[in-house]
Amino acid sequence: MCSNKNMPVATHKIAIVIPTIGRCDELRKMLQSLAQQTRLPDQVVLVDEAGEGNTLAREFPALHISVTTFQRGSASAKRNRGVECVAPEIELIGFMDDDIVLEPQAVEVMLDFWKNAPEDTGGASCNWMNLPPLFASRLKSLRFVSRWGLYDPRGSLVMRSGFQTIFRSVPENRYVQWLPSGGVVYPRRILQEELFDEWFQGYGFLEDLDFSYSVGKKHRLVIVAAARSYHYPSKIGRPDWYLFGKKEVINRLYFVSKHQEFSRPLCCLGLFVRMFLSTFEAVKGLEAARLKRVAGNLVGLALVVKGGLRRV
Repeated sequence: MCSNKNMPVATHKIAIVIPTIGRCDELRKMLQSLAQQTRLPDQVVLVDEAGEGNTLAREFPALHISVTTFQRGSASAKRNRGVECVAPEIELIGFMDDDIVLEPQAVEVMLDFWKNAPEDTGGASCNWMNLPPLFASRLKSLRFVSRWGLYDPRGSLVMRSGFQTIFRSVPENRYVQWLPSGGVVYPRRILQEELFDEWFQGYGFLEDLDFSYSVGKKHRLVIVAAARSYHYPSKIGRPDWYLFGKKEVINRLYFVSKHQEFSRPLCCLGLFVRMFLSTFEAVKGLEAARLKRVAGNLVGLALVVKGGLRRV
């Protein structure tokens, strides 16, 4: 917990919550990277849907893994359930995806950051080192795109349209407007004020944007440069392109409607630009799957017009 005057910094403890869904190989690599940390976490909570958690937990006795089974829960619900399972004496709670890998000093560096973190710090992310390049970077860097609030070449911002800019690796600690939940740490006190919104179902899409942006309205968010991690996206548990296309529209409009400072017309404009880019990707690369994404976008828009925002 940051700068609590009634608590000596030496008492800092950290728990890592990992929601997982049938990604045994990826989860094993994730746990191996935790077991190789120069400073081990005080507790690891696996929120397990596929029933493999107990088997893997026995492979890493030094991690003090507790396993809770959570069938058919959304990513948001699993994270909330994981928080409930954290030991009461632990002040910092990290969320890690099961398909990331941490460098050996990541946990120690993160704890060192929180020892001296400004009192208004609400969340701190690992520094993702292998993020993919920005698609359509020339278009997204045009001045009118930024002026209209659709995008900005600077990373980790949230625009007036409700679109977030890409999360970038940084050479030094940087304060930002949103944080992904693949490798992030929040003080327990923050999670007593704010929970992940369980309106976002299944593969949540934007639930981490919604949560971190909500926290960032009251507290500062930071990327800790020396706490490095790597993301190796698993294909298991991802929705098909058609379903993702529907979520892409409905979840974005829900996020914008929830936070009144955003512009719904600009959001719709951004969604149409995204559809154009997906169509361009399909034509250029002859990828029919991208057209399924566009079809899902159109169906999502039709559902919103017809019946309002209903979660997918």
